[in-house]
Amino acid sequence: LGGFVVIGVPLGVVGGAVGRRTLPYKPPARPSARARAIPSPPIWHSFPVQLFLAGFLPFSAISIELHFLFAAVWGHKVYTLFGILLIVFALLTVVCASIVVGLVYFQLASEDYRWWWRSFLCGGMVGVFIFAYAVFFYHGHTDMTGLLQASFFFGYMASVAAAFFLMFGAVGFTAAFAFVHTIYGLSKSE
Repeated sequence: LGGFVVIGVPLGVVGGAVGRRTLPYKPPARPSARARAIPSPPIWHSFPVQLFLAGFLPFSAISIELHFLFAAVWGHKVYTLFGILLIVFALLTVVCASIVVGLVYFQLASEDYRWWWRSFLCGGMVGVFIFAYAVFFYHGHTDMTGLLQASFFFGYMASVAAAFFLMFGAVGFTAAFAFVHTIYGLSKSE
């Protein structure tokens, strides 16, 4: 409760004051009044394939370092490569943003304008892959048994995966929003 009062209330007041003074968002291009029909995409442009690619490609950039980090946290090993961890986190952020921007570009090129939530979900899929790796790590690399240890491990890893989902979903959405704002701001409206 004290942390909420000390941190949450002042940040809420500052955020409210800043939000009250900012101007409303003005899109770079005027949207159409009626929704257009969206053509059905080929299978490699479908939403499940995009989600898999958006989670697998950034996860493959961090999988080795994630193994060492899990071994340190859950396997009583020593982890001393915090500089490398920072570099891998920056790499994950850049790769996630790039993948989401590419997927949004392909989506817009196929005349599908519903990119807002899809960009958030595609960015957040890294968290789903981290949780899937946690399941693999639990069954393959730990000696944990029993309900208490399993609930402790999966409870913490679900929290970490949810945090990564929200964090990289926000990264993906922000990158896609900046990309869409830039390309539509540079295009000439008819």
